[in-house]
Amino acid sequence: MLSIENLSKSFGGVVAIRDVSLNFTPGSLTAVIGPNGAGKTTFFNLIMGSLLPDQGRILLGGENIAGLPTPQIVRRGIARAFQIASIFPSLTVREALLAAVNAQRQQHAKLLARFPLAAARDRAQEIMHMVGLAMKADMVSRSLSHGDQKLLDIALALVLEPRVLLLDEPTAGMGPEERWLMIDTVHRLWEREKMTLVFIEHDMDIVFKIAQSIAVLSYGRVLAEGTPAAIRQHPAVIEAYLGSEYAGRA
Repeated sequence: MLSIENLSKSFGGVVAIRDVSLNFTPGSLTAVIGPNGAGKTTFFNLIMGSLLPDQGRILLGGENIAGLPTPQIVRRGIARAFQIASIFPSLTVREALLAAVNAQRQQHAKLLARFPLAAARDRAQEIMHMVGLAMKADMVSRSLSHGDQKLLDIALALVLEPRVLLLDEPTAGMGPEERWLMIDTVHRLWEREKMTLVFIEHDMDIVFKIAQSIAVLSYGRVLAEGTPAAIRQHPAVIEAYLGSEYAGRA
């Protein structure tokens, strides 16, 4: 589905991503982890076209999308939710999703129509139920809790019907209870939509609980990749990132 081949990116003399090759199979759930400054967000920015790679290929279904503008990448089937939620703050949850659905269907004249098409209403309602925001449909987006704003950001990404969904630290800034509610929702969405999901996460309890596979970045390189069990026992990962806390834990 999504294959990264020999991807590199430098900023002046600083190498942010160095010769990264990773493969995300259809329907997989992969965590990308690593210390601060490891290149994780730069990696996502390269996939989404926010940055141009210095070298390498980004293959989506066999097509090299490296260097394409972000809107073209989105149209090809990759969507992203951000560490800081990107929402329509002055609209209600329902209005924001209706606008996104109509934009996705290229019905720009109807973006904020008073009587939106029934199909658009149904799709917005479906997505609100999927992410658990149906009971908050008439709340103004900026008044939502931090966690619910993040859910709305994910909902707006789901409107795009992506084949690949990138989540940049979906639990950042949340308390323990809210964090687990978020990750349970993410896991349920992944199971329901059968999409390829890649997420950046610092909470290792969450990573080891839900990820099928883990890619570890360090200083812009792939330090290791494999199953959670293999990563937990990997000596270089323990030394560079995990410490002894997670080694040997079930």
